[in-house]
Amino acid sequence: MTISFDLDDTVISLQRFPLEKETFWAKIIGCERIRSGTVALFKALRDRKHTIYIYTTSYRSTLKIKLMFLSYSIPVDFIINQQMHNKKVRKKGKNVSKFPPEFGIDIHIDDSAGVEMEGKKFGFKTIIISPDETDWTSIILKKIDEFGMKYE
Repeated sequence: MTISFDLDDTVISLQRFPLEKETFWAKIIGCERIRSGTVALFKALRDRKHTIYIYTTSYRSTLKIKLMFLSYSIPVDFIINQQMHNKKVRKKGKNVSKFPPEFGIDIHIDDSAGVEMEGKKFGFKTIIISPDETDWTSIILKKIDEFGMKYE
């Protein structure tokens, strides 16, 4: 299954939630720190043979995003930033902030209730996680099961 994650206030935030310990490579590269639990969650998803995408409305470069996750030893399979979204989704006339089906994504994880509403309207699955949620990784794994998509 292909699972995508939003960045801002879902995986990255300076003030909204605890962060992973900064790695040596993260310090060297000067990349943003990620939410505590991200490393374990991504590894658990990988162990279950899931594909991990990042789908963000930011204009960060795909290289910068890729290096950020690699600095924590958790590579991602594909990155969709605002530029790519505009090329593939907006070009087709869809006025939606995110449209995971365009990229073969089965479930998108985000903090935005607006994305959840778009999912209901346009028929894609979302898991909405508050930045304040402390048990966010368990919630994600549980909700993936609730969607009826058992681990392979």
